[in-house]
Amino acid sequence: MESIQAIKQRFGIIGNDPTLNRAIEKAIQVAPTDISVLVTGESGVGKESIPKIIHQLSHRKHGKYIAVNCGAIPEGTIDSELFGHEKGAFTGATQTRSGYFEVADGGTIFLDEVGELPLTTQVRLLRVLENGEFIKVGSSKVQKTNVRIVAATNVNMFEAIKKEKFREDLYYRLSTVEIHLPPLRDRKDDIHLLFRKFASDFALKYKMPTIKLTDDAVNLLLKYRWSGNIRQLRNIAEQISVLEQNRTISAATLKDYLPDASSNLPAVINTTKSESDFSSEREILYKVLFDMKSDLNDLKKLTMELMKSGNGSEVQKQNEGLIQKIYGEDDEETTVEDLEVLSIPEKSSESNYSESEEIHDKYHFAEEIEEEETLSLHDKELELIKKSLERHNGKRKLAAQELGISERTLYRKIKQFDL
Repeated sequence: MESIQAIKQRFGIIGNDPTLNRAIEKAIQVAPTDISVLVTGESGVGKESIPKIIHQLSHRKHGKYIAVNCGAIPEGTIDSELFGHEKGAFTGATQTRSGYFEVADGGTIFLDEVGELPLTTQVRLLRVLENGEFIKVGSSKVQKTNVRIVAATNVNMFEAIKKEKFREDLYYRLSTVEIHLPPLRDRKDDIHLLFRKFASDFALKYKMPTIKLTDDAVNLLLKYRWSGNIRQLRNIAEQISVLEQNRTISAATLKDYLPDASSNLPAVINTTKSESDFSSEREILYKVLFDMKSDLNDLKKLTMELMKSGNGSEVQKQNEGLIQKIYGEDDEETTVEDLEVLSIPEKSSESNYSESEEIHDKYHFAEEIEEEETLSLHDKELELIKKSLERHNGKRKLAAQELGISERTLYRKIKQFDL
């Protein structure tokens, strides 16, 4: 069995980090078997090196090695790419085609970004893992294949399973042995070593003197978060090698090539799922809900002011911005006058009702403001429109006059609420 150092030299792996060495050691140990392996780690950490080590140290080393980027193949054609298709199976299938699992029989298939596979393809892959059988697209004939599957992903598989984007049974078949590669930020001692190797390679490639970092530049290099990992480090080394005339690179020069380096903020690492996107969407939704709650509370206070003051038009004018914010629509013709449903009629000495009785009789929601704190503004508006239409037997013109809004606005509300 080859040593870890020999394997590093053979496959061009740079670094002495203990977690990296452990990952290589596991690859060496599992290579002679036919066990399925799942390689995990962030994008850019060099996951593609592990399946190459496994293949070259296995008894399949003389067979084919095929690397497939599952995330780069369109969902509509991935079954055909992996399992092949028969002539006429779909539009454009002018001849029978062999898929990767048929071509790689006796060898190894590396499924990169396996977390991006569609669920239908996952079912087919599970069958291959269980008994080595697959069916071409458009065929009914079962075929056998003998391949070693090594998969890789930067997705948190447990989160994907929880969201039903990845089959749990397939995950456990793929991850008989799981090999994790650490991010570059956790390999501090390897960062400068890798940079020097890349700088030397690019100096030979472009026939230029090798760039060197000053001490303060090395410190900046080590403090940077490297969200793109080794791939990002390599790209920056290449940029500097090509663009800088002065081959001694200071921290000030290096900072120009590091995105957001000036902020010098610590990295925020999402250990669950970056797609980001799920967590940020939830935070935005919470913010919208809190804002709505705040606006509704302000509206309740405004309504109580109107009730107590008896001077509805003046208070409405003073709070026009708040009303427009809550009821506001993109339609330019919607004005505060359209929202007079909020106005409380002024106290009349000729009325036989008390002020509170008059308000309840006409609008039916003054008491609800105190008693039903959870009732939404949307529900109140809908209730007022329904009752007004019922009182006027569906006549929109009379209902609009009673509500104090234009007939056009009422028509839009009827359409909006599907009345």
